[in-house]
Amino acid sequence: MQRTIRTFSVDNSKHFKQNLLYWSQKFTTALWLDSNNYEQQYTSFNAALAVEEFTAIKTDYNNAFEKLKEYQTITNDYIFGYISYDVKNDVEKLHSNNFDGLQFADLYFFQPQKLIFIKENFVEFHYLKMVDDEIEIDFVEISKNTSQSKNLKSEKSNSEVKIKLRIHKDEYHKKVNKVLEHIKRGDIYEANFCQEFYAENSTINPIEVYKHLNEISEPPFASFLKIDHQYALCASPERYLRKEDLKIISQPIKGTAKRLVSKIDDEKIAADLARDQKEQAENVMIVDLVRNDLSKTATKGSVKVEELCKVYSFKQVHQMISTVVSEIEQNTHPVDVIKESFPMGSMTGAPKVSATKIIENLEETKRGLYSGAIGYFTPTNNFDFNVVIRSILYNEEKKYVSYSVGGAITIKSSSEKEYEECLLKAKAMKYVLLNSE
Repeated sequence: MQRTIRTFSVDNSKHFKQNLLYWSQKFTTALWLDSNNYEQQYTSFNAALAVEEFTAIKTDYNNAFEKLKEYQTITNDYIFGYISYDVKNDVEKLHSNNFDGLQFADLYFFQPQKLIFIKENFVEFHYLKMVDDEIEIDFVEISKNTSQSKNLKSEKSNSEVKIKLRIHKDEYHKKVNKVLEHIKRGDIYEANFCQEFYAENSTINPIEVYKHLNEISEPPFASFLKIDHQYALCASPERYLRKEDLKIISQPIKGTAKRLVSKIDDEKIAADLARDQKEQAENVMIVDLVRNDLSKTATKGSVKVEELCKVYSFKQVHQMISTVVSEIEQNTHPVDVIKESFPMGSMTGAPKVSATKIIENLEETKRGLYSGAIGYFTPTNNFDFNVVIRSILYNEEKKYVSYSVGGAITIKSSSEKEYEECLLKAKAMKYVLLNSE
């Protein structure tokens, strides 16, 4: 089915972006992706909004990738959605029996009736089943949408959010030490161990919390997902995987340092991160894992490391990022590329399957959408997915709010420093939950 496309110029793209995000809330299903104008080597748009299901797939992990493969092939259109971390159970003989307070489906994608891209000072509307002048009418409504934000702010106000820890500090230390025991025995080299912060009987205003989180973070892979009563408010700095024609790009993050007020101190801590041997070792281990994952679908000799352990600075933190690329054959299915590298190495460890089993036993919560991937496929079989970190997940019906953080445990790790790093990563989510109106 062909999409009707219209392009408009806008005088103030920032103002239009804000109006567009508020406008999206009138739909039951919405997925917003925002690069925050971050200067990336690999990017397709400033922001994108997909709303209103035309077709959709929602499934548990059983044969999830085959179902997605069939859906993506038959649809042959833009599809937007997510792959939860627990789809790992489809790739290997693994299980997820931990507590789940959010109840997201394991995999969900939809073909949007309305799709809107913002590219610099231009807006592209791509609509299915368009009625008369629907695009022009929507463009005018969004451009003049001054009252909607006030209505949404007043409609849903936050209740008092009381954040609890699923794993308390002393128990966290014990669990990290168990991971270290596995490393010393040679079971694994590295594991990404995560913990959940949560609030029960809590009501939040998802759009306002997301806006606040995005404003204080401004990450390159932000997203706002709404499916009925379930929300993901994501301020991710990390790309999982991107396909540009025959090129595959992965950009794992390992290594974190806080931003400092003083410019001199801030530059010093960034330089210290770049030289930190422990952080470099963590990053290199994951780069090796990603290289191995990409090699499963790559043409011979095409896997390369474009950047190794480069420090990038965001509003809240400095991050050490590497870029690994490969080339694939023309007839390689895009879903197979994802399947062969899922779940992402930065959120598991090395060797991947052993690490995944160990952290599953030690963690108290089913990860679900956290440390999964949100993104899209194009009609030309390209795709782009983030890693769902630095994110607040919310089940409005159950009044359950959750955010999780993790850290890479290696032989050089100390449980005290890992705990401090978790608190640093959790800082932005905690702040917006306690301070958003």
